[in-house]
Amino acid sequence: MTTSPDATTPAPLDPATLDALASRDFLRAAAARDVRAGRYGGQVITRFPPEPNGYLHIGHAKAIVVDFGVARDFGGRCHLRMDDTNPTTESLEFAENIAADVRWLGFDYGSHLYFASDMYGRMYELALGLIDKGLAYVDECSEEEIRLLRGTVTEPGRPGPWRDRPAAESRARFEQMRAGQHKDGSMVLRARIDLAAPNMLMRDPILYRIKHAHHYRTGDEWCIYPMYDYAHCLEDAIEGVTHSICTLEFENNRALYDWVIEATGVVPPQAAPKQYEMARLELEYVVTSKRRLKQLVDDGHVEGWDDPRMPTLAGLRRRGVPPQALVAFIERVGVAKTNSRVEFSLLEHAIRDDLNSRARRMMAVVDPLEVVVDGWPEGEVDLLTDVPWFPDAPDRGGRTLRFSGRLFIDRADFEVTPPPGFKRLSPDGQVRLLHAYVVRHVGHDLDADGRVRRVHVTVDRATRQGQGGGKVGSVQWVDASDALPVHLRLYDQLFLSPSPAADPLGRDFVDLINPDSLVESRGLCEPALAALPVGEAVQLLRTGYFARDPQDRDGLPVLNRTVTLKDSWARPAQPAPVEPVAEAPAAGREEVRKRKKRPAAELRAEARAADPALQAALEALLAAGVPAEDADVLTGDATTVAFLRATAATAPDLPAAARFVTHELRGAMQGDDLGALTVDPGAVGRLVGMLASGSITSRAGKAVLEQLLAQGGEPAEIVARLGLSATGDEDEVRAAIQAVLDQHPGEVARYRAGEDKLQGFFMGQVMRATRGKAEPQVARDLLLRMLAG
Repeated sequence: MTTSPDATTPAPLDPATLDALASRDFLRAAAARDVRAGRYGGQVITRFPPEPNGYLHIGHAKAIVVDFGVARDFGGRCHLRMDDTNPTTESLEFAENIAADVRWLGFDYGSHLYFASDMYGRMYELALGLIDKGLAYVDECSEEEIRLLRGTVTEPGRPGPWRDRPAAESRARFEQMRAGQHKDGSMVLRARIDLAAPNMLMRDPILYRIKHAHHYRTGDEWCIYPMYDYAHCLEDAIEGVTHSICTLEFENNRALYDWVIEATGVVPPQAAPKQYEMARLELEYVVTSKRRLKQLVDDGHVEGWDDPRMPTLAGLRRRGVPPQALVAFIERVGVAKTNSRVEFSLLEHAIRDDLNSRARRMMAVVDPLEVVVDGWPEGEVDLLTDVPWFPDAPDRGGRTLRFSGRLFIDRADFEVTPPPGFKRLSPDGQVRLLHAYVVRHVGHDLDADGRVRRVHVTVDRATRQGQGGGKVGSVQWVDASDALPVHLRLYDQLFLSPSPAADPLGRDFVDLINPDSLVESRGLCEPALAALPVGEAVQLLRTGYFARDPQDRDGLPVLNRTVTLKDSWARPAQPAPVEPVAEAPAAGREEVRKRKKRPAAELRAEARAADPALQAALEALLAAGVPAEDADVLTGDATTVAFLRATAATAPDLPAAARFVTHELRGAMQGDDLGALTVDPGAVGRLVGMLASGSITSRAGKAVLEQLLAQGGEPAEIVARLGLSATGDEDEVRAAIQAVLDQHPGEVARYRAGEDKLQGFFMGQVMRATRGKAEPQVARDLLLRMLAG
């Protein structure tokens, strides 16, 4: 490792360029000021310093883009550093994946790959220097004692018994810590700063702790490890970093950052790096907490860290998200000093904007329906040549399609009883098969269940490849003679809430998982798709942008939908709820128009003002602990209040009933009035009780609610009929796990050969096999034992 970065000086930037850069954001403004002042010799050196204890996610991508982007704009460089100071959670696999992710995003750190573990010796010597100066001491208090002595935000800290021990004694103890003579947790090295400091981090922070653990790079050479606040500022200084960029939660750490650099004297004051804080990337419908992401993997909600629904860079790459689209999105979001949540639709827009210009267009059918051209000569094949990959740019190449008289269209493109405005194929209607002919319906065959299984058409040969035929609708198709079977994975958002990690109603994030986040089907595509490289994008007409998965399934290609063709997650403009009004005379229509625009909350408040019973119901809900937003929604009319009371009579308590009616029942009704329901509110209350007791899972609860709304009944009977009872029975879960292992011998062999990430895959299969009924902890414990065997 090179600890003395290159001393090259970039070509000076002219004043106009510096002004333009400074106007972009506060980080570039700070760098421009330093360059103008000649600080750091005119250099701008940044770093991206992840801890190699997991997979990078989209939040890390922002840090990468900003760190590398600021350095690039000023002709500087950005280092990649593995901040590997915690031996129990880090690995070489994570470090290698991080380096690959940075390169995938298009950034080059050149020879400037650093490891904190290579600086352990230097940091240890600097710590000895602090002890000798009386600026650090070895404290043998317990963790709880240290916490109590540190004080509170309103009370200063108190010195412990070891704070004034002689420097020589502290040095000897610290050397013993280094030599491995003391147990984990028995003592720590602390800075001696100010126990009355308003900033709690400055109240004698811990610099080193004992941890007898094997490190993936240094082995057992060290048993003491530096804390983050001591290590990362020294790493910056040792590497020659000038501008240290982090996120807002480290703002209070800046004082300690500066203190450590100054107290150790690791570099001269004029060479000391400066810390700057920016807002992190918070994206709607996404969680980026490592703890929560790990829970999603461990509990089988996703099939691994690279599941295309995950916000990890590995997941985004597998989904087919182009790295340049991700960079463009982050640059479009920009740099700010205040946190905010970015709409997911902005990311989708950036992806579409990139893929639209380079993804070849192909035809595919998701739900194939056979079509036979009556009268087409047997054995005749029409070769449709020069069919362009890009209809608007035929000069970018094309392919040849076969037309043999037997083909498949998507089932959604044929309706026996078409709705108004339907422009695809219907009885006695006609439609254009893209790049081929106009065909007319002449009949269709039904199966034993009355479902269409085959459509008969005639062809107008004069309309070959777009000639004539008039203005008719168009559908995609594939020829039966060479259609390629494929597995299609239609991905959607993993969460239904825009803020799953901070739900305003207090719901756990796993309860907000979108049950339709993955829909799988077996479709048919053009044969050219067989040669599509892994990861390359293609647009399947009217279906979306797709990328080929690295792993085929049953010998067939797997296509992951990257993004739909239209924005499915943009925030819709919600019309204000209106109060039904009778027809008004012309003179009063303006007043009616104003009344129609009044918010629903205002109308509910007005109803309560006019009806003391509704106001009393509101107060009762608030007194019971029901959130104000829910209580408001539930007390706007007598029908809703009566339904809630009847539900609460059989539910565990009033808040549970209110929560279910507000968020589950009303959501399933999609805006319908509770007064229109025929379901027994007592049955709804009993369903609430089953959910509260854990006898069914939340996913099963949704299925039971659907049945109640559709045909009534008793929740317990529905659960029994559909087999939805949650199970922690080990024998039942063990049998399901064994069946999964028997079905996937190849994956079992790979797992036992060391491919640990397959644990998430197996958990997903087990939860699917048990229809979500297995308790995750029971299933995971059994799975690991059976895989180990």
